[in-house]
Amino acid sequence: MFNAAVFGSTGLIGSYLLNNLKDDTYFSKVNVITRKPIQIKSSKFNNIVIDFNDTNSIKNSLNHCDVVFVSIGTTQSKVNWDQEKYKKIDYQIPINISKAAKNLNIKKFLIVSSAGANINAKGFYLSLKGKIERDIIKIGIENIYIFRPSLLMGKRNENRIGEKIAQVIMPMFSFLLPKKYKPINAEYVAKSMINLSKTNINSVRTYHYEDIILSK
Repeated sequence: MFNAAVFGSTGLIGSYLLNNLKDDTYFSKVNVITRKPIQIKSSKFNNIVIDFNDTNSIKNSLNHCDVVFVSIGTTQSKVNWDQEKYKKIDYQIPINISKAAKNLNIKKFLIVSSAGANINAKGFYLSLKGKIERDIIKIGIENIYIFRPSLLMGKRNENRIGEKIAQVIMPMFSFLLPKKYKPINAEYVAKSMINLSKTNINSVRTYHYEDIILSK
């Protein structure tokens, strides 16, 4: 049996990670790392509240963990379209988590990126996602699993008007899209992450729509 850590548990994929890890006997304990206390109904879960700007706190939250799941992210509207604040959350926190995992010799690191992530992309968002992937790979964890979903389908706890509109419109035209850009159920991504965390790839692999569907 193994121990896991989850970052981003209050988001859409993160909430499904918790729902599915709860009854998964492969994992005996799950550290749920958050900024603020959350209510969790399983004795398997240990909610650890930390300052995400404190690298020592991040490292301590990963003690005795074998697998790290990262689905942290924000929106530009939440940071008032300030790109530096956005990078501090979407880029720096995952980088700090991966460095801590490497220092603790954790061998499995799974992170949610985005379809179209590319350091050479013209848009800020996809370019940043590409940089996150590149720099995490450089850190050199033994098994790195990168998930690149497109639009996530599912009900969030928070209200994202633009995403809700897209969830209605995009499925109507998904047959026109390349497969890797098709909308995907967020729970499928969570299930795929959990299933693939039980494998050893001894390298870096990127998972797109079809890969996620096949491994959920």
